[in-house]
Amino acid sequence: MLRRQIEFTIAADPPPRLDKALSRDVPAIETLSRTRLARLLADGAVSVDGTTVTNAKARVEEGARVVVQIQDAEDSHIGPEAIALDVVHEDADLIVINKPAGMVVHPAPGSPSGTLVNALLHHCGDELSGVGGVKRPGIVHRIDKDTSGLLVVAKSDAAHQGLAAQFEAHTVERYYHAICHGVPDASDPRLRGVRGAGFEPGNILRLTTQLARHRTDRQKQAVVFQGGRHAVTRARIVNRFGTPPVAALMECWLETGRTHQIRVHMAHAGHGLIGDPVYGGRRKPAGRAITPQAAEAVRRFPRQALHAAVLGFQHPISQDAVRFEAPMPDDMRELVDLLAQTAE
Repeated sequence: MLRRQIEFTIAADPPPRLDKALSRDVPAIETLSRTRLARLLADGAVSVDGTTVTNAKARVEEGARVVVQIQDAEDSHIGPEAIALDVVHEDADLIVINKPAGMVVHPAPGSPSGTLVNALLHHCGDELSGVGGVKRPGIVHRIDKDTSGLLVVAKSDAAHQGLAAQFEAHTVERYYHAICHGVPDASDPRLRGVRGAGFEPGNILRLTTQLARHRTDRQKQAVVFQGGRHAVTRARIVNRFGTPPVAALMECWLETGRTHQIRVHMAHAGHGLIGDPVYGGRRKPAGRAITPQAAEAVRRFPRQALHAAVLGFQHPISQDAVRFEAPMPDDMRELVDLLAQTAE
């Protein structure tokens, strides 16, 4: 059954493609993204001057009368599951979750259930609007399975569009806590020879490279300097561990947000994250720099020591600036405490 019918007129100087013209001129209150409009076009739900049009590249003239038929949102093919969530904030349009390490964000081959999306479908129930025409949470960014911390998810199409635009514009504030091998200090002459690495005032490490899929392992990302996607990470030392220092607690923040960005960049700088099985390596702290208990904890740490600690953005509906924090999880806190113990 049709939920509603939207009618509007193409304004002056329309773009050369119909999908772009629709995206520009559809009433903002309808919160229809270009992707959603393209899907509606393909489904035959758009007519121009009384004729159904399915070609997104078709031309359209000023003054043309457009009718878009919107059906009730469909149920997602992903099933709800009663999985406990650490909800940091929730309102009618979005929800902020403190994701535990080990939870996959979205179902995929190898992880068909037990994901954050399964949990959100159960938690939100009928509160979800038709995000993209389907009753589902709107995933606008992700963090790796074994990274813990903050994630914002849209509950409505309007919130999804507003949040996605902020992530695309790189205006979202994202700070991470990371525990790395070694100490990336400006006094280290080796770092001055690492391409893409530099230091800003305050001993802030800045890593600027391109990132692309690894040539031989498609599950990995790799630093490149031609092609790929622009990526910028900044990091500062919060604490040094060991005598001499062999590890550091870092605060990292993203100017861009690429897959595995912090993990890849820190490894490129020679300071891979403790516990990272893909990029960090299994290093053994030298000599008696830290206690045997701390050395064993480093060796056995079961995941990349990375936590999304701060998330700030403009609320896509109220336009208020909002900022959320999540404390370091127990496993990372225990590792920090052990590393901070004085070696005999």
